[in-house]
Amino acid sequence: MLLKKLTESFGASGDEGSVRKIIKEELIDIVDEYRIDVMGNVFATKRNKNKNAPHIVLCAHMDEVGLMIKGIDSNGYIKFAPVGGIDPRVLVSKAIYIGDDKIPGIIGSKAIHLQTKDESSKAIPMDKLYIDIGCNNKKEAEKLVSVGDYIYFDSEYVEFGSNSVKVKALDDRAGCAIIIELLKKDLPVTVTGIFTVQEEVGLRGSAVAANQADSDLAIILEGTLCADIYDEDPHLEVTKFGGGPAISIMDRTSIYNRTLIDSLVDTANKNNIPWQYRRSGSGGNDAGRFHTAKTGTPSLSVAVPCRYVHSAVSVMNKNDYNNTKELILKYLEKIGEGGIPTDENK
Repeated sequence: MLLKKLTESFGASGDEGSVRKIIKEELIDIVDEYRIDVMGNVFATKRNKNKNAPHIVLCAHMDEVGLMIKGIDSNGYIKFAPVGGIDPRVLVSKAIYIGDDKIPGIIGSKAIHLQTKDESSKAIPMDKLYIDIGCNNKKEAEKLVSVGDYIYFDSEYVEFGSNSVKVKALDDRAGCAIIIELLKKDLPVTVTGIFTVQEEVGLRGSAVAANQADSDLAIILEGTLCADIYDEDPHLEVTKFGGGPAISIMDRTSIYNRTLIDSLVDTANKNNIPWQYRRSGSGGNDAGRFHTAKTGTPSLSVAVPCRYVHSAVSVMNKNDYNNTKELILKYLEKIGEGGIPTDENK
C-alpha cells in the first residue's frame, strides 16, 4: 500500500533519499518527465495533449521531523538534537531507530522515582534526555552509530477505530501519496508534481524548487494540525477530524487569493465533498515560497487534518484523505474546462 510504504520509510530533513526512491518507483514509467534538482527536490511532469492547457503544480514535502546524534558519552548513551519542530514532551520512552542500519534504541530519562519534586512537575528538557542502544561504553556505541546519524521514531502503519490510520510522518507523506495517485490518472491539464526537501527546517527545498517551476497555479498539499480534543475551545481546533479537506485562508507565510479559495469551495460544494477552513494563522508551508517566486505564482493550500503531528505517531481519518484527493481531482477538471479563475472581474 502506497501510504504505508511512504509513512514507514525514513526521511528527515536532508535525508529524504528513501522517500525519493519510492516516488521514483511509482512514477518513473507514468510521467513524461522526471528529474531531481541539486537540492534533492523531485519534479514529475505529466503533460496534457493540449499544449495550451493550464500548467498546475501539485506540491508536497518529502521530509519529516526527526532527531540527529550530536554526541556519545563515556557510558555509551547518545545525546541528540531535533531536526525540525519537536516538543520534548513527546519523546520520553519512545522506541527509535538510528541510521541506515536501523540500530534500535529507547529515548530515556531519569526514572520518576529518582526525580526531585521540582523535576517531576515539569517537562523534561531535551538536553536531559538521552538514547540507550544497549551499549556499556562509548567505544561499543561508536561501533554501531556515529555523530551526525539520523534518528527516527519506530512507528508502524496501523488502521484502527472508525476508518482511522496511525503512523508517523503523515505530515506530509499524505500529501505525497495524493499527488502520486493523481498523476496516475488521466488529467485534463498539465500537472507537475513537486516533492520538496527540508520543508520542516524552513521551506528550504521549495525556495529552490519554486524558482524552477513555470506554472499557472501551485496547489500545496499538506498534513495539518487537528486539535479537536475534549478540552479545546472550538475556535482553537484548527481543523476537525473527519470534517474533510482543510482549505487555508492565511498562515504565517501566505495570504491566499480569495478568488481561488472561493472557486475551490464552490467545487467542493457542487460535488458534495465535505470541506472545512483551516482556522489558524500559525504555521506555514511551501506555498510561502511559491507565491513569491519569480514574478509570483497564484497558490492554494489544501490539507488533510492529522492529530498529533510532529510526534512518534499521528492519526488521520481515511475519509479526509480520500476527500482531499477527490477535491483536487475535481478542481483540476474544473480548470481543464474553464481555466484558472482570476480577479479581473473584481
